[in-house]
Amino acid sequence: MHWWNFGCSAGWLGYLIWFLILFLVVFFLLRLFGVSSCPFTLNKESPLDILKRRYARGEITKEEFERMKKDIE
Repeated sequence: MHWWNFGCSAGWLGYLIWFLILFLVVFFLLRLFGVSSCPFTLNKESPLDILKRRYARGEITKEEFERMKKDIE
């Protein structure tokens, strides 16, 4: 018995099957660990949440926070 072709004797079909298996394993691992297939996913934070986070980090002052909050609502 020969051990090339990844242990398959189906020629190019053996390669195709192994690449398909490899692709599916990688795909499911990425899905399992939360990696999105689209880098431009929709942000699930509301504008108010983003504003609150910026205020908490000190990126904006209280006056800016209140003004922007009023604009959002």
